[in-house]
Amino acid sequence: MFPNSLPVLRDQFRHISYRILKHISYRTLAMCLDCTGFALSGFLAFELRFDGELPAMYLYPMSVSLGIWVIAKLVAFLVAKLDRGSWRYTSASDAIRIVFANSIGSALGGLTIFLLLGPWGIPRSVYVLDWLLCCMLTLGGRLIVRAFRTTGNSHRASSARTRTLIYGAGAAGVALLWELCQNHNLQYEVVGLIDDDPSKGHLILRGKRILGNGESLAAVARKYGVKRILIAIPSATGPQMVRILKYALDAGVEYRTVPGLGDLIESEELGKQIREVAVEDLLGRNPVQLDQERIRKCLEGKVVMVTGAAGSIGSELCRQIAHFHPLALIGFDAAETPLFQLNREMARSFPWLDFHPEIGNITRPDTLRLVLQRYRPTILYHAAAYKHVPMMEKHVFSAVENNIFGTWQVALAAAQNGVDDFVMISTDKAVRPTSMMGATKRVAELVIRALHEDAGTKFVAVRFGNVLGSNGSVVPIFKEQIAAGGPVTVTHPEMTRYFMTIPEAAQLVLQAFSIGKGGEVFVLDMGDPVKIVDLARNLILLSGLKPDREIKIEYSGLRPGEKLYEELNLRDEQLVPTAHSKIASFISPFCHDLRHMRLRLRELQRIVDTQDVGRLILLLKELVPDYNPDSQLLKVALSSAAASCEHAELEIPSGHKTKRSDSSFPDEVCV
Repeated sequence: MFPNSLPVLRDQFRHISYRILKHISYRTLAMCLDCTGFALSGFLAFELRFDGELPAMYLYPMSVSLGIWVIAKLVAFLVAKLDRGSWRYTSASDAIRIVFANSIGSALGGLTIFLLLGPWGIPRSVYVLDWLLCCMLTLGGRLIVRAFRTTGNSHRASSARTRTLIYGAGAAGVALLWELCQNHNLQYEVVGLIDDDPSKGHLILRGKRILGNGESLAAVARKYGVKRILIAIPSATGPQMVRILKYALDAGVEYRTVPGLGDLIESEELGKQIREVAVEDLLGRNPVQLDQERIRKCLEGKVVMVTGAAGSIGSELCRQIAHFHPLALIGFDAAETPLFQLNREMARSFPWLDFHPEIGNITRPDTLRLVLQRYRPTILYHAAAYKHVPMMEKHVFSAVENNIFGTWQVALAAAQNGVDDFVMISTDKAVRPTSMMGATKRVAELVIRALHEDAGTKFVAVRFGNVLGSNGSVVPIFKEQIAAGGPVTVTHPEMTRYFMTIPEAAQLVLQAFSIGKGGEVFVLDMGDPVKIVDLARNLILLSGLKPDREIKIEYSGLRPGEKLYEELNLRDEQLVPTAHSKIASFISPFCHDLRHMRLRLRELQRIVDTQDVGRLILLLKELVPDYNPDSQLLKVALSSAAASCEHAELEIPSGHKTKRSDSSFPDEVCV
């Protein structure tokens, strides 16, 4: 076994020796060149002072001065660690250090010469000339090397390189230009820049001209044979991004974008961050800045449970929570396959995390109790819910059982099993609801508010709008329709919605939990509402197609339960700012106490048992006075009531009374 290891050891020794010799030789060469510059600058200073005719009386002082300056400046350069830098990457900060080291070395050398040779040993102008020449030679040598390497790289022809324009001549654009000029593995040949700022017209940045603005993009692309533009404007708003995409489509070129410089701090190279333009870019939403330390104090070392963990919001909550190193994380969901996939992802991305996937239904109190007693979580995020509005209009009792009774069972189990903090994910559709989904989520808010008054657990709710890219949301549907060649179906030309990204929503949920005191409903800053038809057009643009030409947009009309505009809070709900600028809170003045809520839930259970749609609507109207049920649901309720009357007349003999099944509310609920 030992003889077999000799070749490996020999190769390792050779590799290490080569690296050491290479490092030593580079530093030795750099120091030799610098010492040559030190000596040459002193010699030229004497020659310039005497116009090339150095008197014999100054030969000895010159030789002494050169020796002293070389030693003093070499020491200054070593202290400043200028021997360790790469000349090809000389920067402005390096130039400042070189001038500073030269100044220190010249001053120390000059003082030594003054003490050895006396005040009249050499002319005073030689001191100044030596300093100037030494700065020019040492800095100039490095700049020549950098220019040579850069110019040499730029002339390496490659047929595979794509002629490219950078859109944006700000800090991100200049940084991207530098990266692309240095890193030729990226296969971009930058021919120039485009910027809409008139004051930057005809500037030259790192050797590349600003060739025009967005309106001239098509002409510039044709003139220079441009095939791709890189959008380097991280601060661009949604409308600005849409306008740039239209310019790119008119010019017939590909487009990519790069993130802001702040997003690149943790990355290695700017060029590697070039990516496709996403729909999030067109919304123009700024990244959320979280109070990381505050969230960490709340989550680190705690046992956390997430219901609905396999869903879009629930799974992202698990990912975000994992970054704060909880003691354990329990993912609770009824969907086996998505939960299996989440378990694999968590094991791959967060190997240190103690993640427990648990299959169960939130309407089953026995399962909830067993899971809570097994893991004893102190924080519970309740993200499980039925959320699709048209589907819930057809399955109203399923919406009630899952969104209302499910929330009640989870919240009650949390209060009974020592959970300290309970956070419910709510929706903007709970405000002045017109759908069964919105009404049931509003009742769920009231349920946890009633429990908070009597329980030791801190209950809060977080309310936000649509989430881009979530399962069944409008964006994936639009993408499927575009991929199929259209048409893209939009319900109404004036329909607007609030949108945010999945990570942004999850992060703000964590932030809201960290600042909640209990009983509040938190409202996230959703920005400005977006027209759905504009979102559809932007997605078509992102696909490289032209809306209303290559992909048609059709209007299908409002579906049951939908409304044109969504709201985030009621008029009598006064929003109060919190410690985070993106989060506001309120405590609704309208609230049921726990006893009253239990009575209403018992009555609601009897309605679910009898499947009486009419009574369901009336009870929901009592609980949520601003609930305005959809007309189609009202028709279903009326037809159901009429059918019940006919059935009663046919089946019930005269003089007999029906014995109504008064199914009591489950004992678990009445604890």
